[in-house]
Amino acid sequence: MIRAMRAALALTLLAILAACGGGSTPDAATPPRFLSYDGPKVTQVVVNKSDRMMFLLSDRTVLKAYRIHLGNEPVGTKQFEGDGKTPEGIFFIDRFNPRSAYHLSVGINYPRPQDEARAMAVGRKPGGDIFFHGRGPDGAAAKRANKDDWTAGCIALEDSEIEEIYAMLEKGTQVVINP
Repeated sequence: MIRAMRAALALTLLAILAACGGGSTPDAATPPRFLSYDGPKVTQVVVNKSDRMMFLLSDRTVLKAYRIHLGNEPVGTKQFEGDGKTPEGIFFIDRFNPRSAYHLSVGINYPRPQDEARAMAVGRKPGGDIFFHGRGPDGAAAKRANKDDWTAGCIALEDSEIEEIYAMLEKGTQVVINP
């Protein structure tokens, strides 16, 4: 009797969760948003803007390579807010955003003091919020329009790729962004 009541209660709770979306599971075509990673530690991220490539390294070994999309004005380093350029130089991972409008995002420590000084010298703000991120709505529109570089200065990847990267990186990981 008690066992039957527990089973009925469990079925009722499952039905309520399913109706509210809490018990839903992704279908086989939808990969999980948060992956786990137990491979070698990523010690550096290298971005080569001219090649549109990002590399995740463990010491000198390339663990993963990705095609990327850049700011809508990809040549040259970011000078100030709104210029559409992706910054160049040495940065560090400083934050993770699981609620990004661009699926998932990983932030770098831009602007650095020298970036702020350069922008202020011309009476402008340096901008900020530079991330590696997924496509989001803007990226989906850019893909339909066959446009390669579409961000405001971030580095964009496919959603499945940012899921891998999000799992592999840690705060403090060095990021080198080359021209």
